Amino acid sequence: MYCVLSSQDGETISIHIPFKGEFPRARSYRPQVRHNLTVPLNTMSTTITTLPTPATTILKLRPSEQNKTEEESYRYAHLLPHFAQDHYPPLTPFEHVDPGHRALSHPNPRSFLDNATVVQLTPNLGSEVHGVNLATLSDDGRDQLALEVARRGLVVFRDQHEFIDRGPEFYKAWGRHFGRLHIHPTSGHPEGYPEIHLVYRDANSTFNFEVDESITTTMWHSDVSYELQPPGLTTFFLLSQPETGGDTLFTSQVSTLRKLSPQFVAFLRTLKAVHSGVEQANFSRSGKRGGIVRREPVENVHPVVRKHPVTGEEALYVNRQFTRRIVGLKREESETLLKFLYDHIDKSGDNQARVKWQPGTVVLWDNRITAHSAIIDYKDSRERRHGARITPQAERPVGDLIV
Repeated sequence: MYCVLSSQDGETISIHIPFKGEFPRARSYRPQVRHNLTVPLNTMSTTITTLPTPATTILKLRPSEQNKTEEESYRYAHLLPHFAQDHYPPLTPFEHVDPGHRALSHPNPRSFLDNATVVQLTPNLGSEVHGVNLATLSDDGRDQLALEVARRGLVVFRDQHEFIDRGPEFYKAWGRHFGRLHIHPTSGHPEGYPEIHLVYRDANSTFNFEVDESITTTMWHSDVSYELQPPGLTTFFLLSQPETGGDTLFTSQVSTLRKLSPQFVAFLRTLKAVHSGVEQANFSRSGKRGGIVRREPVENVHPVVRKHPVTGEEALYVNRQFTRRIVGLKREESETLLKFLYDHIDKSGDNQARVKWQPGTVVLWDNRITAHSAIIDYKDSRERRHGARITPQAERPVGDLIV
């Protein structure tokens, strides 16, 4: 508290007097609050004026207003999930030409990596690449990229900020090089760009196909394998990520098949399985994930063992998320066989690779010969994980393809 002493001849003296305690708090104060006391001090008439420090009023935003402010300041707010009320007709068959075929005739089909540093993640699955700018890759380089991903199953590119920041029009042009772009029937997408599939979770919401009733968030799958022509080469990157956690697991379905005995593989080659999108659609119809079903769900039959159209490698093609039953087997036989195959995929750590996300990372994988699972281990941190996927479709799975 400060005291101002005023004499009769107009002289003033300011004295600081320690004051313990608080002035009553209110929502606001007048600019000054004066308490005037006249005290005789010899011949001086003294006026003591106390000038309390004005209280600071902090206004807190309502949660909805705070979220809106955070979204407006978020660098990738224009790529947040949007759920349009559009409805799409069934997908129609098309002829797919894999760009990896063109790279086979190149004198050096890995020349796009000539100035790059390449480290294998595991002997049979995955490579990490530094020194390649995907945003400026030529058509010839993209063909070679498709072949490299087909051979390694998974390729991780670091330092791809330019690629990520080029935006959705570039994403679409990039994806079309590798096939017809798939529009997901239930997921969110950036407004005006249904071809870009988004994954999203933050402190207040999730727009992912997540099952909370399980003891684990691991759910191995090959993307939308229920389509007649499921995806081939797929591109995925995170726009925002937790400080730690949120990694992605991958497994080689070529290696999982090779681990099985020749006699058992020969039996699997004779089988086909039903892949269904019904459960995923019903999940959205229940009001979750945005509550939108843009295209009626489908079920399609695919071989249990499929061949890659470029490399000729065989891969196991069943996954826990979308495969429902083996055609021609009784229910108990089908359930027993699928449970064995799912357990084999789950437990085969020697066939798997784990991608730890860093800013600027772009990951490409071949959905025909791999399976993957997100790891949702960051819920308690309440951090945002926001990713975009570019998903070109490929050929209809075939089990007896001659390469």
